[in-house]
Amino acid sequence: MSLLRTIERTAKAAKEASRALSRASARKKNAALSAMARELLRDTGRIMAANRKDLRLAAACGLPKAMVERLTLTEARIAEMARSVRALASLADPCGSVDRRWRRPNGLLISRVRVPIGVIGIIYESRPNVTADCAALCLKSGNAVVLKGGREAACSNAAIYTALRRGIAGAGLPVACVSMIDPEDRKAVGYLLKMDRYLDLVIPRGGEGLIRAVVENSRVPVIKHYKGVCHVYVDGKADIGKAVRICVNAKVQRPGVCNAMEALLVDRRIARRFLPVIVGEMRANGVEIRGCRATRAIVPGTKPAKASDFGQEFLDLVLAVRVVDGVGGAAAHIAEYGSGHSDAIVTEDRSASRRFLAEVDSACVYSNASTRFTDGCQFGFGAEIGISTDKIHARGPMALEELTSYKYVVTGNGQIRD
Repeated sequence: MSLLRTIERTAKAAKEASRALSRASARKKNAALSAMARELLRDTGRIMAANRKDLRLAAACGLPKAMVERLTLTEARIAEMARSVRALASLADPCGSVDRRWRRPNGLLISRVRVPIGVIGIIYESRPNVTADCAALCLKSGNAVVLKGGREAACSNAAIYTALRRGIAGAGLPVACVSMIDPEDRKAVGYLLKMDRYLDLVIPRGGEGLIRAVVENSRVPVIKHYKGVCHVYVDGKADIGKAVRICVNAKVQRPGVCNAMEALLVDRRIARRFLPVIVGEMRANGVEIRGCRATRAIVPGTKPAKASDFGQEFLDLVLAVRVVDGVGGAAAHIAEYGSGHSDAIVTEDRSASRRFLAEVDSACVYSNASTRFTDGCQFGFGAEIGISTDKIHARGPMALEELTSYKYVVTGNGQIRD
């Protein structure tokens, strides 16, 4: 059977499964999630063995360090996957909830009710945990999902997928509500993007090239999870100790993820006191600093920043640093170079904080906290499909509610329109 025909059959089966899943009770979906989590833990050894195969191939192919870090699984990461899946079972089911209800003067009762989107295609790179997170989120929100992972994680994704499907089948839900297509054939993505008869939404997660290719070629609506060029701005009235802790965490704790800080902005009023301290701390943690002219004047020996370094998603221990003039200068820089993901201010000045939070137009804006909190689990959502940088329908960590739409349910008693 041709690849096109195989993908068409998979998408069609997902559509049929989505209808059954939309009728499933919260109790049945929660039972499936609990079973999926158990199977992940039961298959930890198999998943680790599969991941080692992917890591050997990654080393042979010379994959970038950041991609290898995202690809790597440990027992702790698999346990966290299972915890995230299980946590969703404890959350309220969004399907069937009523957003609003009102009665018109003619007696019609109108309700806006949450419903699943239908079938969602997820196209992603590197991270095997996305397989579990997306499958679980889609199932809980009543959506079927078609997964298309990258070749670099093929063995890991297949092992996770096998465990998840076993849990779904054991709970009595249609296994086609979670499907995976061949990661090896590059034509598979193109074919999937043409399945507008069966798919209702596509979400790409990966590098800029992947996302642009999906947006340009899809017949199916797309929600973009674009690159994370995240900033921390240290204001002139910042507490230096607090600023150092936040900045080091935002850059160093896990540099290869989309909510890590990529550029540090420092108010000119505090630059001479703060920059030598933070540069020393960053260097002690292995971070390469690329500074503007003002930064290099204060901290000699700093590598010059190129214009392209601002707006760059390094996904590595590299940090661009720029001295700016106050909140206005920081907001202007972020407007020009940011990606609308996550940006933070560190300050003890409430008016500066309010201005920053109001002026910076990103999915998540922070005052005196690390950008690393932009995460569905950290927000209390259980897990996330990704971080949407779009402004329509879903923005920021995309979890259960963002995976639903709504319909209007209108109840009358014989009314007709004049």
